[in-house]
Amino acid sequence: MITIIDYGMGNLGSVVNMLRRVEVDCEVTCDPVRISNASSIILPGVGAFDAAMERIDDSGIRQVLDDKALHQKVPILGICLGMQLLTRGSEEGTRPGLGWIPAVTRRIPSESGIKIPHMGWNVAERTRQSKLTDHLDGEIRFYFVHSFCVKTDDPHDTVLRTRHGQDFAAAVQHSNIMGAQFHPEKSHRFGMQLLKNFAYFSC
Repeated sequence: MITIIDYGMGNLGSVVNMLRRVEVDCEVTCDPVRISNASSIILPGVGAFDAAMERIDDSGIRQVLDDKALHQKVPILGICLGMQLLTRGSEEGTRPGLGWIPAVTRRIPSESGIKIPHMGWNVAERTRQSKLTDHLDGEIRFYFVHSFCVKTDDPHDTVLRTRHGQDFAAAVQHSNIMGAQFHPEKSHRFGMQLLKNFAYFSC
């Protein structure tokens, strides 16, 4: 069963519905005891970086999340802002992030003809093999809504790349920690496949 973390800043209903469509059991919780028993975790996120980190830090779940991520090494998937929270920090705010992957979150540069936020469908390109991206065939497309993007220290941690003015990480994987900058729950068959891949991921 996948445990979806409810810290008050996620598009939970859509994620739950998409998981049900691919016949994956899930639960939504912010209870540290239930999180401590999780076999895999999704960390969604919509909104501002500092507000999200404040919610996580003040909710009493930070310690158990760190334990699941860094010691028990259960598979964890951050979605949209949730992926940015996996990094050391963001140019959007001043609070430190979770720091589970060696990366930082940068503002997408405003260039001539480039609209910010990056919103809508865009093509993603594999940069290396990963179980997270198995069976994504043909022209891979996902739905994005964001103004910030993740820059990994090690290019090997980027598994999907997208271009909007410049190249950025559309999906990352560092050991058991994974992230999707796009919204798989809004990305039809490609999102369904990615969530199914995550559901059956094992390190």
